[in-house]
Amino acid sequence: MKHETIRSGKRKAVNLSIDTGIAAAAREAGVNFSRVTEDALRLAIKAQQEQRWREENADAIAAYSEWYERDGDPLAALRVR
Repeated sequence: MKHETIRSGKRKAVNLSIDTGIAAAAREAGVNFSRVTEDALRLAIKAQQEQRWREENADAIAAYSEWYERDGDPLAALRVR
């Protein structure tokens, strides 16, 4: 799975609808809306990409797990005890 950053260095103005109480509390606390939104979106995107990768590779992961359970650790003899 690729571990790329999503940053482009450019900004785009967008409209968001946010609960008025949350918006007021965030402003009062000095929270940077853009930064928090970007961070949350990055986390959500990463989680979605990881979930998609697991779904797309589920067969291969299951096959490897079955092989490992059946045949054991191929490097076990090389481990120092």
